[in-house]
Amino acid sequence: MARRLRPVDLGFVGAAPVRLVFAREVSASPEQVFRALAEDLPGWTQWFPTVALARSTDGGAGREIRLRGGTRLVETVLVAKEPEVYAYRVDATNAPGIRALVEEWRLAPRGTGTRVQWTFAADGTAPFRWVFRLARAGLGRTFRDAVTSLDRRLTRA
Repeated sequence: MARRLRPVDLGFVGAAPVRLVFAREVSASPEQVFRALAEDLPGWTQWFPTVALARSTDGGAGREIRLRGGTRLVETVLVAKEPEVYAYRVDATNAPGIRALVEEWRLAPRGTGTRVQWTFAADGTAPFRWVFRLARAGLGRTFRDAVTSLDRRLTRA
């Protein structure tokens, strides 16, 4: 069954013991990217390779996420400020070792496109923090591939 995590706020993004930050520029506008992140949750399965299911809960105030491999996440949306920032906190998960986790997506105009920045802010047991830091390269590749796929999806039309 899922374990409850510590309820942190958006300030945790800057104060977390472990922070991984990735950025990439895309052709799509900030508004397009924001809508894909915040409003088209089922669409995440089409562009984010590790996401097997994504759905909105509580009238958009929450999210249910299932990752390939069986990890489940119940989340609360902390901020959805179009087109600048979308962030959510993990409230419960079946993943071991995590005590607190916030993901933040920041979007900034770059020419006719967008600079997308994704921050993982986490706390957990010592083994979790060690593994999380080791996962930086893999998460970076996943982010790069996902955002590239999202950009293709948004600019096809």
